[in-house]
Amino acid sequence: MSKTKVIVVGASHGGHQSVLELTHKYSNLDIKLFEAGDFISFMSCGMELYLENSVTSINDVRNFKPADLEKFGTEVYANHEVTKINPENKQVTVKDLRSGKIQSYDYDKLILSSGVTPNDLPVPGHELKNVYSMRGKDWAEKIKAKLSDPDVKNITVIGAGYIGVEAAEASIKAGKNVTLIDMINRPLGNYLDTELTDILSKELTSKGVQVVTGAKIECYEGTESVSAVKTNDAEYPSDLIIQAVGVKPNTDWLKETVELDKRGWIKTDKYLRTNLPDVYAIGDAVLAYSIPAQRNMPIALATVARREARYVVEHIFENTPSMPFSGVVGSSALSVFDYHFATSGLNMTTAQKADIKINTSFYKDTLRPAYVPMEKGNTEVYVELDYNPNTHQLLGGAVLSTYDITAQGNVISLAIQQGLKLEDLAEADFFFQPGFDRQWSLLNLAAQRALGELEFTK
Repeated sequence: MSKTKVIVVGASHGGHQSVLELTHKYSNLDIKLFEAGDFISFMSCGMELYLENSVTSINDVRNFKPADLEKFGTEVYANHEVTKINPENKQVTVKDLRSGKIQSYDYDKLILSSGVTPNDLPVPGHELKNVYSMRGKDWAEKIKAKLSDPDVKNITVIGAGYIGVEAAEASIKAGKNVTLIDMINRPLGNYLDTELTDILSKELTSKGVQVVTGAKIECYEGTESVSAVKTNDAEYPSDLIIQAVGVKPNTDWLKETVELDKRGWIKTDKYLRTNLPDVYAIGDAVLAYSIPAQRNMPIALATVARREARYVVEHIFENTPSMPFSGVVGSSALSVFDYHFATSGLNMTTAQKADIKINTSFYKDTLRPAYVPMEKGNTEVYVELDYNPNTHQLLGGAVLSTYDITAQGNVISLAIQQGLKLEDLAEADFFFQPGFDRQWSLLNLAAQRALGELEFTK
């Protein structure tokens, strides 16, 4: 009996999860996993930990080793770039990047998890030496070398999102002079509302980061190597530039075959199928279905890719899947020096982009009852809840504190996923123990505040 041929393109989170699910759910499969990179599979979200010497080895900062999947019978090919899909023959064209050899492989099912690549800011001087990106093992090693180089004194980070903030923090901890520049008016402004970004902006500044917002980059100056970043109103000495200015889908190779939108994202139906028969797409190159927005949006998260992979493999051999992909909330977390935050769903910025009306409630309190002094761990905590102004259904939220309360972000995410309202969260049955929280739990109190209820002060 011949085996069903399944090809997976891309060895990051989506590809990894796809193969795991395939090998554990089905038998008699011929599975091939192709990855263009030479290292399988570096976890870029662990790069800051590596730069700060908080990992066992750079070779351990990965989702899996080839042998982890090969033991289940999967063939894993590094340095193999899939360059074309031939839907008429149900084949992919693959180039061995080491030998240059080009070969075709048959598929019965094809899962695309091609991912994204970092944007390169198209300004004069972007081709100079010491202009880096912060993604992948090669860039991680290059940045690490610069952080330990005494000749590198001034580092400028372009982009104040998650990656940019991580780069700035790692650079400060390495003893460098750091400037963080963004075109919008506040760091992390696409992820958090103003009340929380104000706190984090002060934290960045207090730790030595020069935060420059509302800036337009005009050029990178220098001869062979970069020497400065010039904006519309200032110039910043720079021995190293780390660009963290977003990503673009790695889909140029699909333009002639797979239907893309005008920005290059792969178009899929509600079953994560492309326009080609038996070809599915998951991960960062796909616009994910957002539960709170009820539409497809760019949500580039490992958790999204893995959930999409799990769904695709569950239904891959059904002629018509028994149910559509239910979607994701979109949840993430980050530490910014002494602060930790988690965010889920929509905020004012993402809701506006999606043309969705929301109300936002900001809540500030202490972690524990009033009789516990601050020096004994009764830190300030902050919560934002975003909700439908008419129905009170939760659409987003975030938590922030110097104490790690990020697990509360998972509670908010579950509440959004299950369609809960402020009233539900205000009365949800959470535990109380004064060593951990208040008589009403933090999210109870935040929801009660949003509903305009009497403030609980003890």
